Amino acid sequence: MSEVPLISIVDDDVLAREGIRELVESLGYKAVAFESAQHFLASSVLAETTCLITDLQMPGQSGLELQEALRSRGYQMPVILVTAYPNDKHRARALNNGAVGFLSKPFDENWLVECLTDAIKLHHKSGRFSAESDISTVTAHLRVYNSLIICYAIR
Repeated sequence: MSEVPLISIVDDDVLAREGIRELVESLGYKAVAFESAQHFLASSVLAETTCLITDLQMPGQSGLELQEALRSRGYQMPVILVTAYPNDKHRARALNNGAVGFLSKPFDENWLVECLTDAIKLHHKSGRFSAESDISTVTAHLRVYNSLIICYAIR
């Protein structure tokens, strides 16, 4: 029997953070929510995290800085960034750093579910996600979503 994936959520907005946590738990996954990148980095769940969903703009350390800090520490879990302020510069930086999703708030929860499902598959493919070794899979994932998810949908 396989373990239930642990999804970590980092967002300084309590309503967004708890909303995403409830959605993740409704899908049958374990979820742990943090109000800041610093709290997540100081937690005991780093090694257990299957996927990280993080806000882009937060006080202290941004979601992009968190993604880079994780990579520099050797953590390779898939990362999905969400933001109320999308722009091409941040999207490109996130994707160049290996993000598997970049969603604009508010987003359709089905988009997050699809990104999360694919991220978990990537993580379990080799026991651990690696942007370098899974680049062809990530590229295929980006093509599947075209501009809808990764390049954010503008309503």
